[in-house]
Amino acid sequence: MMEEYLDEIEDDILDDVELVGDAAELYEHFRVVVDKGQGPVRVDKYLFERLVNSSRNRIQKAADAGFVMANGKPVKSNYKVKPLDVLTVMMDRLRYNNDIVPEDIPLNIVYEDDYLMVVNKPAGLVVHPGCGNYHGTLVNAIAWHLKDNKNYDPNDPQVGLVHRIDKDTSGLLLIAKTPDAKTHLGLQFFNKTTKRKYQALVWGIVEEDEGRIEGNIARNPKDRMQMAVFSDPEIGKHAVTHYRVLERLGYVTLVECVLETGRTHQIRVHMKHIGHVLFNDERYGGHEILKGTHFSKYKQFVNNCFDICPRQALHAMTLGFVHPKTGEEMFFTSELPDDMSMLIEKWRSYISNRELE
Repeated sequence: MMEEYLDEIEDDILDDVELVGDAAELYEHFRVVVDKGQGPVRVDKYLFERLVNSSRNRIQKAADAGFVMANGKPVKSNYKVKPLDVLTVMMDRLRYNNDIVPEDIPLNIVYEDDYLMVVNKPAGLVVHPGCGNYHGTLVNAIAWHLKDNKNYDPNDPQVGLVHRIDKDTSGLLLIAKTPDAKTHLGLQFFNKTTKRKYQALVWGIVEEDEGRIEGNIARNPKDRMQMAVFSDPEIGKHAVTHYRVLERLGYVTLVECVLETGRTHQIRVHMKHIGHVLFNDERYGGHEILKGTHFSKYKQFVNNCFDICPRQALHAMTLGFVHPKTGEEMFFTSELPDDMSMLIEKWRSYISNRELE
């Protein structure tokens, strides 16, 4: 579908491609010989029209990482193919069969009808199979749940997940059971008419009661496992996050975040950009003690907090949309999971005891 919507549904996973670096060996995943009569066309466009289940954006990233080759040499995405070029897509891992296999994994189904499902995903569950996580994902669990539904093919991109969240983010996700439902719901995400709110615990005291964060997001050139905010309008994709302070707890703040766009790691990256990394977000440095005292008692307290909530403190709390068949406005709320609830209560207790001292 539209480029922004494609970016939206890639919300929870890093792309499968990484920098070649010092990789000892590359493996061929796709090969095509350009026709004799082929005119000049960008290699990313040429491959996009021939690769199944791949977006042009992902092909461009593969080219930038050195995985797209013409006649055995890496080329960038703007390379113009020539007749009889041998184009290959190489990866630093063996080719894998990406067919989604049903697996009996428990699902917390909040709502279900003939057209869609709303599920509450626990932290730690990968949403979609990808590099290093080919089994045990939410998509495998959905395939099992719908295995007797003859109209649902888990390998058909026209059905299934409408959006995604990160592996270690908990909360609500929307699944379409029919192509028409996915198209209708996907347009709602693209047009920003859905209602989604997240709650996050971040390091530091957020001074403003509410605010708007705007900044293009793209892969961090210094760390390909991270995203970053760029001031150059030519780099990355436009992203906007709105936040509101719910509670200030000494050295951390509980905030509510509303996404105007849906970029990879958007809340995590935008909050870091304004100086408030998510609590225990290891990828972005939140697993270190970023605020507070140097007393050993405080350090032990924070380490206990890390143990209570051993992941970034981020929860997709609310989800609202219009039903694709009935036109009814649907709205769902997921309470904070135990790890985040206990974490927040521990900070409340800490602040309360400090005030009594």
